[in-house]
Amino acid sequence: MTIDVTQFTPWPSFFGGVLIGCAAWILILFCGRIAGISGILGGLLSPGTSDRGWRLAFLIGLIVSPVLYRLFRPLPAIDISASWPVVIMAGLLVGIGTRYGSGCTSGHGVCGLSRLSPRSLVATLTFMGVGFVTVWLMGLLI
Repeated sequence: MTIDVTQFTPWPSFFGGVLIGCAAWILILFCGRIAGISGILGGLLSPGTSDRGWRLAFLIGLIVSPVLYRLFRPLPAIDISASWPVVIMAGLLVGIGTRYGSGCTSGHGVCGLSRLSPRSLVATLTFMGVGFVTVWLMGLLI
């Protein structure tokens, strides 16, 4: 993926963050649930879960929202330079990490930190630290 830092968009980014925060707040206020995608998907796939409705609606919203966005503006170009095996392996590693970390980056970073969760603080610092080190090491190797 290529990120063009010259195309910085502070206002759309700000409003997108506000929308994410509002959605997380509404979910915790009305459902008492954290808006972490790994927990939402995991709960949907678990047998015997009684609250499948809001989980399914959340996931459908994630899929439908880019389609609705496309009605008004073109979607940004995505250029993934990695091969499919690398992309699949990365996805599996992220999935395994969310199970070991008791949540994903969105759940810990957005929702956990806003609730002042010490576990989420440690998890977010770990995610970020490992990401920084990985980028640095890959820069040295490539």
